[in-house]
Amino acid sequence: MTIRKFNQHQPQLGDKVYVDQTALVVGNVHIGEDSSIWPMAVLRGDVHSIHIGARTSIQDGTVCHVTHAGPYDPEGHDLYVGDNVTIGHKAILHGCRIESNCLIGMGTVVMDGALIKENVIVGANSLVPPGRVLESGYLWVGSPARKIRKLTEEETDFFRYSADNYVKLKNQYLDQDD
Repeated sequence: MTIRKFNQHQPQLGDKVYVDQTALVVGNVHIGEDSSIWPMAVLRGDVHSIHIGARTSIQDGTVCHVTHAGPYDPEGHDLYVGDNVTIGHKAILHGCRIESNCLIGMGTVVMDGALIKENVIVGANSLVPPGRVLESGYLWVGSPARKIRKLTEEETDFFRYSADNYVKLKNQYLDQDD
């Protein structure tokens, strides 16, 4: 795994975190307990902070970045991902907030200042534009993402199942590395 300090910031990893050896984690990044960062994922907290919650999975090829503070954006945008979140392969998360118990589909792009409330599924290849707020409890799909329908109980139960599944899988990887 490549975990690098940038300026004065050393990434902080909680207990039992798995970071694949091909992933890159740089700078002001905090990864919560039992989370997993899969092959070729990049978490670059160089100009603002990144927080990944507990039991969250950042899938292969995902890019997580932030926006610096400057004349066009005085405060910049950090990146926050809550607990029990599954981020699909090749997603791009940029200076946004994703609350707990969400599934972000493969290839989805979530832009600066967007807020995805808890208990949301964002379908594959969707675009969440800058500043957009996605209401809790719904399936959102498209470019730009549109509210399609209320989630079923089975779908909201899947958030915990997915988190449990990736915790088990990352534990197998950690055991193999010992």
